[in-house]
Amino acid sequence: MESNKIYVGLDIGTTKVVAMVGTTNRNGKIQILGYGVSKPQEKISKGVAMSLSKTATAVMQATDLARRSADVDIKEVMVGISGQNISTRTHSDYISRISPEKLIDVDDLERLKSQVNAITLGAGERIIHALPQYYKVDSTSDIKDPIGMVGGRLDATYHLVIGQTSAINNVNRTIEMANLKAIDITLEPIASAEAVLTDDEKEGGVVLVDIGGGTTDVAIFKEGIIRHAAVIPFGGAIITEDIQSAYGINAKYAEEVKVTFGSAWPGEIPENEIITIPGKNSKEISLKSLSKIIHSRVSEIINLVHNVIKSYGHEDVKNKLHEGIVLTGGGSQMQHIVHLVKYITGMNTRVGYPDEYLVLDNNREELRVPTYATSIGLVMCAIEKEKEEQIKKLLAEKQKKKEEEERLKKQQEDLLRQQNEETEKEKEQQLKYEIKAKEKNNDDDYEEDDEEDDKKEKKKGISITIRSLGNKIKGYLNTFNKKDEDDDEEDE
Repeated sequence: MESNKIYVGLDIGTTKVVAMVGTTNRNGKIQILGYGVSKPQEKISKGVAMSLSKTATAVMQATDLARRSADVDIKEVMVGISGQNISTRTHSDYISRISPEKLIDVDDLERLKSQVNAITLGAGERIIHALPQYYKVDSTSDIKDPIGMVGGRLDATYHLVIGQTSAINNVNRTIEMANLKAIDITLEPIASAEAVLTDDEKEGGVVLVDIGGGTTDVAIFKEGIIRHAAVIPFGGAIITEDIQSAYGINAKYAEEVKVTFGSAWPGEIPENEIITIPGKNSKEISLKSLSKIIHSRVSEIINLVHNVIKSYGHEDVKNKLHEGIVLTGGGSQMQHIVHLVKYITGMNTRVGYPDEYLVLDNNREELRVPTYATSIGLVMCAIEKEKEEQIKKLLAEKQKKKEEEERLKKQQEDLLRQQNEETEKEKEQQLKYEIKAKEKNNDDDYEEDDEEDDKKEKKKGISITIRSLGNKIKGYLNTFNKKDEDDDEEDE
């Protein structure tokens, strides 16, 4: 990553918009450079913006404040998303590997994930996150990390976080209207978990519960992996509405009463404690009755959270969540809420603060509260996103280099084959030439042999003729000599 590069997290909440600017120091810690907070002119209902233009205005206000606070230029942001339009499901898929003897690497995992991201969903749905749960290599299953193994088939089971395409498009459109670019969209409980959970908690099994204004987000971790996520469409805002309705006061005073005096456990509040709500028609409110109203609604929300935990199957031995529940978000600051959550779920509970990985100076101490967990977590997600992009870039360069090497290798092989073919052709031509020459030599030898034979035959014929003449002459001589002898006898 670039030195001193800035990263911006943008949390578009129900009651506020937060832009958080951070960077990394030499030790890998997150240093917050500045931030900005604005309030939307129109309430965002259950995580869904009702007016894009007014939300965009709030985004511009928050980023302008952050820009001045950090003295940097802001062009790109990591955006959080939540809301009742979020759903989840499990999906399994696989790829076949061309070279089973080669080690499985990040490229194989990215190829499988890309294949999963391309699956067909319901109308108007889009995958926000494909979170790997377990891998399988050939017949070996329940693998957490298959890198370095060998095999012909790579399977994986994913937990898919799915959003409505219209809601995602609205988020992107809002960011564009604010003259910004969204580098990515992240489910908010995943971001909050980055800021407040430790690695040990994620490994041992933990539930992150982020109680925001419009929604309560749940993320379950086990063995260092997010196993389940859910969004409950109730948060702190509905508690404010309950108080407003019960006492007939305006939203501003209802929120102040909730934040300042609210408690989730009525048993801790004395019967005789009374507060006065100012205004034209001032009212006295019993803190005991206020606590009962809050207790009722918070209990409903926590019971819904407990249902999510039970649906995950935490009672199974392998799914045990040994680290309990970590609360964060603005709603986690309510008095006695930890006590109530422990009572309903029977699980250890603590409040998570976003300072586990932070370096804060004295001027930023106000950020050490759960309210800023999501925006700080989004900064951390932006940093992780860049790391992933760098890995993908390296993989792309590696693949390009590999393809170039294969091209050069093929080119060399083609050239060598061409040379071999030409050599073979020359050899073939030479062989043909030699065969022809040999045939010619053989023909010449045959002609010479024929001439010699002719000479021999002629010589033989002459010899026979001479012998024949000699025999004839000898015959004549013998005949002549015999005649002479006969004549001599007659004379005698």
